[in-house]
Amino acid sequence: EPDLIGADDFSKRHLLFINDSLTQLDRDLRKLGSRLLIRRGNAVDVLNRLRIETGYHCIRAHQETTNALSYQRDRAVKKWARSAGIDFIEYRQQGVVRAMTSRDGWARQWQGFVTSPLVGRPRQIIDGGAGLTELGVHSPESFALKDDGLINRQTGGESEALKVLNSFLSDRSREYLQGLSSPLTAWDSCSRLSPYLTYGNISIRTVYQLVTQRKRELQRQRGQRDPWSQSLSNYVERLAWRCHFIQKLEDEPAIEFDNMNPEFNGLREDEFNPAHFEAWAAGRTGYPLIDACMRALQQTGWINFRMRAMLISFASYHLWLHWRQPALHLARLFTDYEPGIHYSQIQMQAGTTGISALRIYSPIKQVIDQDPEGKFIRRWVPELMQVPDDFIAEPHRMPEPIQQRSGCIIDRDYPAPIVDHFSAYRAAQKRMRAANLSAKASGVSSRVFQRHGSRRHRSR
Repeated sequence: EPDLIGADDFSKRHLLFINDSLTQLDRDLRKLGSRLLIRRGNAVDVLNRLRIETGYHCIRAHQETTNALSYQRDRAVKKWARSAGIDFIEYRQQGVVRAMTSRDGWARQWQGFVTSPLVGRPRQIIDGGAGLTELGVHSPESFALKDDGLINRQTGGESEALKVLNSFLSDRSREYLQGLSSPLTAWDSCSRLSPYLTYGNISIRTVYQLVTQRKRELQRQRGQRDPWSQSLSNYVERLAWRCHFIQKLEDEPAIEFDNMNPEFNGLREDEFNPAHFEAWAAGRTGYPLIDACMRALQQTGWINFRMRAMLISFASYHLWLHWRQPALHLARLFTDYEPGIHYSQIQMQAGTTGISALRIYSPIKQVIDQDPEGKFIRRWVPELMQVPDDFIAEPHRMPEPIQQRSGCIIDRDYPAPIVDHFSAYRAAQKRMRAANLSAKASGVSSRVFQRHGSRRHRSR
C-alpha cells in the first residue's frame, strides 16, 4: 500500500523484513497447493478489482491495532464491504480487547486468549486464484525508499522466527533476567522475537505456550526456584505487558499524535530545538552511551528496552523536545516498530501520561551501570576507541594531554555535550513535578489511570 509505505513512520528496513516474510509465506503456501497473491495500490481499489475478477463474497482478516493510516484504511474497507454486500470477518491475533471502557478484568481476558488452542496446520489449501496476475514482492527502490544505513539486519519469515525462539528456549533465555538491561548482553539474552511478533511471523499464543511448556520442563528438572525458569516467568510477564501497551492505542488512537494526558499540552511543544534534535538523531550529542545506542540502532534496527527508554528520556528531559518527532525517528529505526507499544512507551518515558513515575535516566550513570569498561561504546563510537575507561562516560572531562594521547580532541573528533547534564536534569525535574501536581489536582490523571492503568493482579 503506497500510502502506508510512504508514511513518516515507515522505512526501507520495514519493507525488507516484510518482503522476507511474504516470500516465505508464498513458498509455504505453494507446498500446500496454493500461493500468495501480492497486489499494489489502495486497499479498497485492489479488493474491488479482485471481486470483479473472482466474484468472492467474503473477506477474512486479522484484527490489528496500528497507526492512524491503517485504522483509516480498515474503516474504508469495512464501509466498502458493507456497501458491496461482502462479509468482512476479523480474527484476534493479540490479547487486545476491543471496545473496552475500563481495564478491570483485562488480565483475565488476556490469559484466556493466550492459553486457547492453536490452529493446526492444514494439509492442503485450495488455490482459488488460478489465472490471477502475480506481481510478487516490491523492492524498496520501487517505492523510492531511501537507504537508511542498515547493515546487520534480522531476516523475516516463520522459519527464522522459530529458529530464534528455539535458540532462546534452549539456551539464551538462561541469562534473560541478568542480561536484558545492558546493551552488552541483551543482544543474546533477550528473545529477539519482537519483529516476528510485529509482522505476524509467529503468534503471541505460540510463543506463550512454548515458553510456558519450557518453563514447566525446567521446573520439573531443576525445581520451582531455578533461576532459568524464573527468567522465563519474567519473560511471560513481558508478553502480557506487550499487549497491555498495545491496548492503550486500541482504546485511544489519538495518543499517536496527542498527549495521553491533556494537562501536559503546551509543556514542550513551543520549545523544540531543531539543532538538538538533529544531534540526537545522528548520535552526536557528546554523551557516549546515547550516541552508541543511536548508531547501533541505525545499523542494526534493534536495541534493548532500557536503552530505548534512555534515548527518549534524554530527548524529552535533557533536550526538552516534544516527543512526536523523536517518536517518528525511532519508529523508522526500529525494525520491530509496533505502534501500540511505541507511542504508549514514548509517552510514558516522556512523562506525558500523568500516571507513571518520573524517570529521568542519567546518560552518565547508565554507562557506569551497564557498560563500565566502554566495550559497547567503543564498538559503535570508534572516535572513543583509545579513550581511557576513567573518561569513557564523560570524555569531555579529559585533560588536553590525554585527549592528544587518545586521538580524540573534543569538539574536533567528538562533540562536547550539547547540554549540561546536571542543569538540564534539575530543570526538567522541577518542571515535570509542577506539571504532575497540576495534572493530579485536576483529576485528569485518575481518569487516565481508569482507562489505561495496569491492574497488577491477573485475577482482577
